[in-house]
Amino acid sequence: MKKVISVLLIGLLSACASQTTQPTAEDKSATQAAPAAVADPNLNPILRDPNNILSKRSVYYDYDSFVVKNEYRPLVQAHAQYLRDNAGARVLLQGNADERGSREYNLALGQKRADSVKNALTLSGAKDSQIEAVSLGEEKPRATGHDEASWAENRRTDIRYQGE
Repeated sequence: MKKVISVLLIGLLSACASQTTQPTAEDKSATQAAPAAVADPNLNPILRDPNNILSKRSVYYDYDSFVVKNEYRPLVQAHAQYLRDNAGARVLLQGNADERGSREYNLALGQKRADSVKNALTLSGAKDSQIEAVSLGEEKPRATGHDEASWAENRRTDIRYQGE
């Protein structure tokens, strides 16, 4: 049942992401006159501070693995602490895989990766109700190359706070 829901969610997210419009001349001039895009004002500034560990939002994995490496445990624990301290905060964990493997396999692996971060967060004190874990499989690569460096960049779980 989880796989069916994941596949449906992927389809919905893909459909939403693929609907783009071309900017008009008016949009372009307004963009050029405006400062850089501002993040959601409701998002806690500490989450955007590049000097704070909470600004780091990706956990990377070895090939064909969903085990959270020791080097990412402090990051996950910091996000768990933030969730404990901010009961109204919500996160979406997006599990990703590289392009190798079948679509179905990558969806399942992405879900295991998201679930592994969710388990680590809850074991560190975050509430289960604050966390949603989904798989994007290979559908949303961060790097588009077909080499180990690109694949390593795509084997990840992204931590996205509500309002991002």
